Amino acid sequence: MTEGIMLAPHTAPALPPARVTAVLRILVLSTFVVLLNETIMVNAIPRLMREFEVTAAAAGWLSTSFMLTMAVVIPVTGWFLQRVTTRTAYGLAMALFLAGTALAAAAPTFSVLLAARVIQAGGTAVMMPLLMTTLMTLVPPHDRGRVMGNITLVISVAPALGPAASGVLLQLGTWRLLFLAVLPIAGAMALFGRRQLVNIGEPQAGPIDWLSVPLAAVGFGALVYGLSGLGAENSAQAPVPPAVTTLAGGVLVGLFAWRQLALQRTSTPLLDLRTLTYRHFSVALGLMCLSFMALMGAFILLPIYLQEVSGLTSLQTGLLLIPGGLTMGLLGPQVGKLYDRLGAARLVVPGAVLTAVCLALFALTSEQTSPWLVLALHVALSAGMAFVFTPVFTSGLSVLPPHLYPHGSAILGSLQQVAAAAGTALVISVMSGHAATAAADGADTTGALATGIRWGFGVGAVIGGLTVLVALLVRTPPAPQQPAEPEVQDEDGTTNKTARTPAG
Repeated sequence: MTEGIMLAPHTAPALPPARVTAVLRILVLSTFVVLLNETIMVNAIPRLMREFEVTAAAAGWLSTSFMLTMAVVIPVTGWFLQRVTTRTAYGLAMALFLAGTALAAAAPTFSVLLAARVIQAGGTAVMMPLLMTTLMTLVPPHDRGRVMGNITLVISVAPALGPAASGVLLQLGTWRLLFLAVLPIAGAMALFGRRQLVNIGEPQAGPIDWLSVPLAAVGFGALVYGLSGLGAENSAQAPVPPAVTTLAGGVLVGLFAWRQLALQRTSTPLLDLRTLTYRHFSVALGLMCLSFMALMGAFILLPIYLQEVSGLTSLQTGLLLIPGGLTMGLLGPQVGKLYDRLGAARLVVPGAVLTAVCLALFALTSEQTSPWLVLALHVALSAGMAFVFTPVFTSGLSVLPPHLYPHGSAILGSLQQVAAAAGTALVISVMSGHAATAAADGADTTGALATGIRWGFGVGAVIGGLTVLVALLVRTPPAPQQPAEPEVQDEDGTTNKTARTPAG
């Protein structure tokens, strides 16, 4: 999901296929660990609201800031990965993640915890593009559907399992266990991966447009911050109206896009927007953004609903959400195989329809809704998303020419996180606003919150309907030509040409 490492000429004997498989597995497992933390806080929001005396909108930023940081950092990692080796990038990513995790575990205040989440996200933002760049480099086109199906375990299932894992850990003790449990696992992965990884290609210095960096950071930040304030309970007392902040963010994002178009004519853009001229990629990008908005909105609302409205414990909530995450994980590889045989359209349209129906049914839940019905809807929602994500990622990137893979990956990865952050902020703000209105009209605390949550799911259902319309535009792109085999470097600096392998 970012600019790739520059590859040197091919001159050496082949690397054993087993070693290529090992490289991909190391990166997949490491990325799974760091991405699990993207949503691990959502189940802890009710407890954090009470412990730190913050609102639901403020606590929601523990997830929103994580996603937004990734969206801002991912484009810059393209430039960074060109300048360092694969092993160096991996080491830095894991070091940042470990530092953020340790700080979060010891955080004495909410602001320190929020800062720790940003540091964690910085490491995750390097790991994700490192995985995607390596996959596109090592895996032949005819096998990418199956391998991308396995990658779905990382991109979709890790965030899906976050609330489930947190529910179990919160039942065992303090919210600090969410980080203390991850710390030794991530540390072991960092040590093992650093020893086993090989360097792919030769790093080369590349220019970066430093004006584009603040434009992206401030623009996306203002956009999501503004969205989080729209409809919030205290929006009228905000120093700057949320609508103004949202508009300012949109203008800055527009200036960022204009800057990239200008750089395409004279220099090297941070993101090459010529990728958007490829119809298959643009449709896949739009579908992915809408899907992540709907998915993350649902994931942020479900734990609040189950604990604060249905009265379930953290453990019960976590156990109830596990089957959905497992469903997405088990279906990912199978959907990848189906994509290689059937193409994208036959999978994406049914998946989008199922997703929209489930979100609409969630909007009809009440205080009397059975948790078993919520479980069934969550499993069905996860299945629908599995049929969307793998074809979207695979078809969207495969249609691009090789020299645009890095930029397409960066745009896809960045907007994925922005869409997820916007979806989270949007449903939380809608929930808070309508819950406050219901309370003012005389509803009790639980009833008011239930009303707000229904409105939040209603927003998700509308987004789900839009995903169906975009899914109807999806077509399977023509099969690309197989690119040249890349080089890798072993730990001793020996350069090898990779053997093509169906690793994954």
